Amino acid sequence: MHKDSKRREALLYHAKPTPGKIKVVPTKKYATQRDLSLAYSPGVAEPCLEIAKDINNVYKYTAKGNLVAVISNGTAVLGLGDIGPEASKPVMEGKGLLFKIFADIDVFDIEVDTKDVEAFIATVKNIAPTFGGINLEDIKAPESFEIERRLVEELNIPVMHDDQHGTAIISSAALLNAVELAGKKMEEVKMVISGAGSAAIACANLYVSFGVKEENVVMFNSKGALRKDDPAISDNQRRYATDKNYDSLGDAMVGADVFVGLSTGDIVTPEMLVSMAENPIVFAMANPNPEIKYDIAIKTRKDIIMATGRSDHPNQVNNVLGFPYIFRGALDVRATKINEEMKKAAVVALAELAKESVPEQVNIAYGETKLNFGTDYIIPKPFDPRLIAKVPPAVARAAMESGVALNPITDWEKYEEELLERMGSDNKMVRLLTNRAKTDPKRIVFAEADQLDVLKAAQIVYEEGIGHPILLGRKEDILELKEEIGFDAEVPIFDPKTKEEDQRRMEYAEIYWKGRQRRGISLLDAQKWMRERNYFAAMMVNQGDADAMVSGYSRSYPSVVKPLMQLVGKAPGISLIASTNMMMTNRGPMFLSDTAINPNPSADDLAKIALMTEKTVRMFGMEPVIAMVSFSNFGSSNYESANKVREAVAYLHSYYPNLIVDGEIQTDFALNPEMLQKKFPFSKLAGKKVNTLIFPNLEAANITYKLLKELYKVDSIGPIVMGMDKPVHIFQLGASVEEMVNMSAVAVVDAQEKSKRLKNFDVKLE
Repeated sequence: MHKDSKRREALLYHAKPTPGKIKVVPTKKYATQRDLSLAYSPGVAEPCLEIAKDINNVYKYTAKGNLVAVISNGTAVLGLGDIGPEASKPVMEGKGLLFKIFADIDVFDIEVDTKDVEAFIATVKNIAPTFGGINLEDIKAPESFEIERRLVEELNIPVMHDDQHGTAIISSAALLNAVELAGKKMEEVKMVISGAGSAAIACANLYVSFGVKEENVVMFNSKGALRKDDPAISDNQRRYATDKNYDSLGDAMVGADVFVGLSTGDIVTPEMLVSMAENPIVFAMANPNPEIKYDIAIKTRKDIIMATGRSDHPNQVNNVLGFPYIFRGALDVRATKINEEMKKAAVVALAELAKESVPEQVNIAYGETKLNFGTDYIIPKPFDPRLIAKVPPAVARAAMESGVALNPITDWEKYEEELLERMGSDNKMVRLLTNRAKTDPKRIVFAEADQLDVLKAAQIVYEEGIGHPILLGRKEDILELKEEIGFDAEVPIFDPKTKEEDQRRMEYAEIYWKGRQRRGISLLDAQKWMRERNYFAAMMVNQGDADAMVSGYSRSYPSVVKPLMQLVGKAPGISLIASTNMMMTNRGPMFLSDTAINPNPSADDLAKIALMTEKTVRMFGMEPVIAMVSFSNFGSSNYESANKVREAVAYLHSYYPNLIVDGEIQTDFALNPEMLQKKFPFSKLAGKKVNTLIFPNLEAANITYKLLKELYKVDSIGPIVMGMDKPVHIFQLGASVEEMVNMSAVAVVDAQEKSKRLKNFDVKLE
C-alpha cells in the first residue's frame, strides 16, 4: 500500500466518526426526571452515605470494581520511544479497547506529564481511589521497576506493568510446554537471552520461579553478555550477570537448550541454530522482525520448537493472552495486588489449555483440520473462546489461596457462566472470519470495481490478505480511482465491454447459450448478456477463472440475484435459495433468516431454510440453536402464518431429531431463557441460548435485521446467500466499505468450504 495512503487511513480511523477509540456509556436508565433524581441529587446521597460508613461499599454502588486505569508518561511507547504523554494517548486508548473486547473491563486512560519517579508515584496514588486496578504502560526502564515496586507495595488494588510481565507470563507458558515436548527439565536447560530490558528481566525472573537455574542463564544487552564486573548494569540485571567470557552471542549459544529473543531482528544466524543442543527451543520475539526468520529457522533445524511475536507463524507470544484475563480474575475477587502466585497461576492455566482439545471454532478460524498440542501449538490462540473461562478463575483462586482476595468466590460454576456471558458483546466473530479467510485466500471478482467504495473494499481485501481481487469495470476509471486511494498493487482488471475481452466474452456466451438454448436464450442474447458485468463475473466463477464473486453495491438485490440464478444455479440436491444475516448483538452473533429472497415461504420452505441456516452457522464454528419464530407460542393461534411454522417444526423434529430447533415461538420467549424455562420447560430450547431465528416471511426478517442495524447500530454481515452451487454473494445496496470487506471474507470462506467438499467428493470417487 502507498505509504501516504496507509498513513491517511490510520489517521482517519482514529479521527472519524468520533475522535478516539473509547467512550463512556451510561449503565442506568436516565429517561425521566425520577431517573435523574436517583442518578444525581438527591438520590445519589444515599450510596454516598453508605460508602462513608463502609468504604468497601464503593464496589457495591459504583463502577470501581470493573474499572482499570491504563497509565503512562509516554517515555517508552511501542517502537516510538519517548514521545510524551499526549502522543501516547492513542496507544493507551488502544489498550483500553483490548481490555474491553477480551475481558469486558472498562478503562480510563491516564497520561501523566512527568518523568520524575516520585511525582509519577504520587499522582497514581492520589487517583487510585477511582479504580479497581492499575495497568502501567510504556514507561521506560529502569524507572518502571521502581514505579511498579512502590505502587504494588503502597496501594491496595492490583497493579501490573504489562510491558514487563505480559511477555513473561505468555512465554513462560510456552516454555513449560516446549521443555516438556523437548524431553528436557527446567532445572537443567541452558538459556541464552538476547535483551536486558524490563521485559527480559521479568521473563528471566519468572522462568527461574518455574525451575530454571540462574547460573544457567546468560543475558546479553547491545554491548554483549552482562558481566558481574560491569558497574554500569542495574541491580535487576546483575542477577543474571556472568563471570564467564563470551566473545559473542553465537559463542554463548553453542550447546544452549533455549534462546529467548527480546531485542532486535535478524541477529541470529542459521549457524548459531546449528550449534544449539538437540531439540532447541527458540523464542524469537522481536517485532515485527524476529531475531531469526521463522522460515529460515525451521528449515535449518527440523527438531526446533519455535515461537515468535507474529500472528502469521505458529506459537505467537501475544500479551492479549494474559493481561485482560489476569485483571479480570483479580478484579472479580477484589484482589489487593497481582502477586507472583497469580502470575504463575495464569502461566499454568495457559499451558494446560494448550493441551486440551481445541474447539472447532478455533480450528476453523485458523484454517486447521485439527490443532493438537505439539511443536506448532504450545500456547493457545488469541481467538480461543475458552480463555475467558480458564485464566480468570485460575488467577482468582491463586489470589484467594495467597490471601490477597477480599471478595472470595464460592460458586465457581456460576462464575464461569458469568465470564462467558461477558463475551457476548464482542465482535470476535468478525476477527475469526477474516482470520480464517487469510489462511487460504481465494480469487474474488468485484463486479462493480469502478465504484470508489467497492474499490476501497477490494484494496483492504488485498492488503489484509483476505483474498485476491479481480476488478471489473471501465479500466480507465478503475486506474484513476486506484491512483486516488493509493492502491498501487498490480491486480487483474477486466472490462467485459471492450475488444480486449472479445474472445473471453464469446467463449462465455457460447457456454451460456448451450446451457440455456432450450430455455428461450439465443446466441445473440447470450453475447449481449456477457457484456454485463454480473453475467461476466458469474461465468468467471463458473469456468474456474475466479473462485468467488461479490456484487450489488450499486444495484437492487433482485437485479443481481437474477443473473446468478440463471448462470450459477442451485447446489446439487438444493431446491431453494435463501439468505441469512449474521448480526453482532450484545448477546453474541445471531443469525436471522430469510432476510432477502423468499417473500412468503411455505412450511416445507421454512424447514429447508432452517436446515441451510444450520449448515451456515456450523460453517462459522458455532452450534446452532434455532428458534422458529412467530407471533404465537406453541399452538396459541391457528392463523395460517403460525400454522406453517408449526408444521415446519414438526417436520424437523421428525426427520432431524438431533437438531436443536423449536417453535412456533414468540421472539421474546426465544431470547429470554428464564421466561422460556418458566413458561415452556418442555421446549427443546429450554436451558439453551438461541443464536438463530427463522422468520415466517421475508417481511418480518428484513424489517427486523434492518431495525437492529439502524436503531441499535448492530453490525451485520449479509445477506449471506445459501444454496448456490458456487460462492456468489451479494452486497446490500449502498453497503459500507466495512460491510463489503466482511462479505468478501464470507465469500472466501464459502469458496474454501466448497473446495473442500469437491476434494472430498473426488476422493470418494477414486
